[in-house]
Amino acid sequence: MKRTTFIMVFAMMLMTGTMMAQGYRIDVELKSFDRDSLFLAYYYGNSQYLKDTAVRSDDAFRFAGDNALKAGVYMIVAPPNNEFFQILIDDQAQEFSIHADLAEINKTIQFKGSSENEVFYAYLNFLQEKNAQATSLKEKIQNAQEGEKEALQADLKKIDQAVRTRQKEVIREHPGSLVALLLKSNLDVDIPDFEGTAEEQQMAKYQYFKAHYFDHIDLSDPRMVYTPFLHDRIKYYLEQLTYQVPDSINQSLDDILGKMPEDSDGFQFYLVHFLNEYAKSKVVGMDAVYVHLVDQYYAKGKAHWVDDEQLQKILKNAETLRPILIGKPAPDLTLYRQDGSTLKVHDVDAEFTVLFFWDPDCGHCKKSMPKMIEFYKEYHPKGVEILGICTKTGEKESECWESVEEKGIDIWLNTSDKYLRSRYKQIYDIKTTPQIYILDRDKKIAFKRIGAEQLPGVLDFLLGKEEG
Repeated sequence: MKRTTFIMVFAMMLMTGTMMAQGYRIDVELKSFDRDSLFLAYYYGNSQYLKDTAVRSDDAFRFAGDNALKAGVYMIVAPPNNEFFQILIDDQAQEFSIHADLAEINKTIQFKGSSENEVFYAYLNFLQEKNAQATSLKEKIQNAQEGEKEALQADLKKIDQAVRTRQKEVIREHPGSLVALLLKSNLDVDIPDFEGTAEEQQMAKYQYFKAHYFDHIDLSDPRMVYTPFLHDRIKYYLEQLTYQVPDSINQSLDDILGKMPEDSDGFQFYLVHFLNEYAKSKVVGMDAVYVHLVDQYYAKGKAHWVDDEQLQKILKNAETLRPILIGKPAPDLTLYRQDGSTLKVHDVDAEFTVLFFWDPDCGHCKKSMPKMIEFYKEYHPKGVEILGICTKTGEKESECWESVEEKGIDIWLNTSDKYLRSRYKQIYDIKTTPQIYILDRDKKIAFKRIGAEQLPGVLDFLLGKEEG
């Protein structure tokens, strides 16, 4: 009985020790700081968040919690000016102390119990020293005589090489550490020389750089999303290295998300971020990216954090957008002229058909009318037709025809749908007016959701493509 009791007590002690190890405790002594509160914050994606607040006790601060912190880059933030310095939190050592002077962090900071941060700040101090040397040399180069510049530039190159060498040393000596992950992520892509014309070389270098852009950035590592630089790197890849058309963006997004484990915080953050980003994009045609993300990830159950109600809304929204994406055949509508006769969208005989959804009471519509009239007079002879669709319904539908005559827009085709039999508001996602869609000869959507003032430029582009 006693032996059994001893074993149970010993097991409970082990469990208690394990539970304690799962928490965190960071003690901070900070000189040149007289406030009573200190903050612990962290990076997550493109933002920073407050994690904990410590209150001064015996001239020191303690951040503590029962649950372990996510490994990544954190900040100790000092109010009221929000001065801060960074620290690294790894999975293993989450109980350590910091001694520093806020006025001179890099020179004074000391750690006990965190070799990760000791290595990190040793490198930062080395880098600061080399940056000072490089700045001094650059100033000398600017003021040097022609014969002196070569030697100074050689010294500058040596400093750059010394930094590269130190980076590789830290990475080699501390494999798997967070500091090694950070340094490796900031290594340059070495681009080889290519043959050919200047233009061919430039294209080859671009393609190589894009293909190897993430060679040093381990997107599969869950710590990456908790760093201050990952988001900017991904943004640069998408906005500067990717052609800004939906197909290319979709491929780049798949490449990025495909490198992240689906159960990781990084995958969740970036899938949600991308979905929201392209849902609210003002760039014409980017709704195709939104639909792609829904089809490839949300519809396939990969967004496991979304509840069913929210998921159904996302899926429904994609279903609404899918038929009206650029390049898709425009949904046909049966509409009604003033005399009650019908007119189908696909029956309009024109090289380009401009669907113009408008409302007589809409202020923006009223401002658009003179531009629409001017546009029609210039481009109708070039094979462009406008099909006006007035959105007044029921008893107010008569206002459509009064406005057509009053505004002098009977020069183009005008229709309405008094009882919304065609369901054009749902089909063409008409939530506000005016809305403009441009259809080509085959009634495929060539452009959409642009202002009246943009029509001439867009039609010049489309007519030029037809001639080409």
